[in-house]
Amino acid sequence: MKQGVDLLFFAARDVASEGAGKLAEAGLGRAHRRALYFIARHPAISVADLLAILKVTKQSLGRVLNDLLAGGYVERKPALRDRRMRQLRLTEKGTALESALWAAQRPKLVRAFREAGPEAVMGFRRVLMGLADEARRAGDGTP
Repeated sequence: MKQGVDLLFFAARDVASEGAGKLAEAGLGRAHRRALYFIARHPAISVADLLAILKVTKQSLGRVLNDLLAGGYVERKPALRDRRMRQLRLTEKGTALESALWAAQRPKLVRAFREAGPEAVMGFRRVLMGLADEARRAGDGTP
């Protein structure tokens, strides 16, 4: 099992390192990448829902969001139904960066999935779902 944990760490590190140059050019880091990814996956996500997904402190997320807002990658607007709730969306610039980062990561994932084959991929997904917390296992991974 420790080898499995080692492999999870190395795989996550290596996939995340793809596109690191683009992040560095933008003056951003991995925490910014995680926020960009989930804002792209869930347009109009609330700050509270993003906090729940990332499981970081408000202060940590605040620093990341401030950088993304100041850089023009993300916009924050009040929700239509509840003006107190703030929703996050990628700007055109944020979408371009997130797309470039995904384009850098995708080939490594495609190669690994193809080499493993469909049965292994389904097994891998089952293992990952088993490792995810109860809320993620019950749903589809959304907040």
